[in-house]
Amino acid sequence: MGISSNWAFPDAIRPRPDQVPFDLESAVQSVVLVHAEIPENGLTAHLLNTDRNGSGIVIDGNGLVLTISYLVAEARSVWLTTHDGKVVPGDVVAHDPLYGFGLIMPLGRLGVPALPRGSSRSVRIDDNVIILGQGGLHHSLNAHVTDRREFAGYWEYILEDAIFTAPAHPQLGGTALLGQDGRLLGVGSRLVEESADGEKYDANMFVPIDHLEPIFDELVRYGRSTAPPRPWLGIYVTEQDGDLVIGGLAPDGPAHRAGLRPGDRILQVKGHTVNGLADLFRRTWAAGPAGSQLPLTLARGGKSLNVRLQTADRQDYLVKPQRH
Repeated sequence: MGISSNWAFPDAIRPRPDQVPFDLESAVQSVVLVHAEIPENGLTAHLLNTDRNGSGIVIDGNGLVLTISYLVAEARSVWLTTHDGKVVPGDVVAHDPLYGFGLIMPLGRLGVPALPRGSSRSVRIDDNVIILGQGGLHHSLNAHVTDRREFAGYWEYILEDAIFTAPAHPQLGGTALLGQDGRLLGVGSRLVEESADGEKYDANMFVPIDHLEPIFDELVRYGRSTAPPRPWLGIYVTEQDGDLVIGGLAPDGPAHRAGLRPGDRILQVKGHTVNGLADLFRRTWAAGPAGSQLPLTLARGGKSLNVRLQTADRQDYLVKPQRH
């Protein structure tokens, strides 16, 4: 049920308790294993599998666990495992598509300390940081911030101020990004490929913790932000030689219903030429609320064609997490 623990980072890149001004061994206890099982009919099942593992961070005295949303989206069951092997079931309290946060309430006492939250506003390129993964110090490492910039994801997602770090943690989902004061700065999202001086290298992308604070109460109370839902197309898009190419379609989603196909190139949204993923998504979100009609111009087989699709609220297509 858990992630294999038969590996460890080399001593040279692992954080050491005697090298930081906070209780590192206590902080490690705050990161737990998250195991989620997803029904096979879930919207995300074909992309993210039905059996998911990652990390979660205990952030308050009630044991509330913060993680990345894709680990627990549509979860039928969730189990939390502490560093000392205690296993507790949990309920998904919130799934936030805007930034990618997930919240889990344990249905039993975890008995681990909460990790204090800091502010990601002060994070700068070249800052030294610590990444804590479930499994203790062996699964944690020293890293540095390589960049802070916009990130656009193929699943219709934009994060304006993502934090990028290296060296890369291979099991990033839900890990804790800590500053040198031991406070939480971000939540692990993705393994990405970066480049510098003509060389490519693996890095991690984190969602800044500052995005959680304004919506935290809404997530706990309603399970999502109360901001109007963004219109959703139900497409997975990649950039290929400057073109925006549909790589896949959400089953029975708006684009699938409108007859779009994998391999179609998206040229225009509402008559405006699109340049890159972020531009595509921003023009879609600005064109009207979820549920409105959206004109698209596509290229297919050397021909140009115009289609209209009815956008939707992505949340309406997700299997609702089970609550105990």
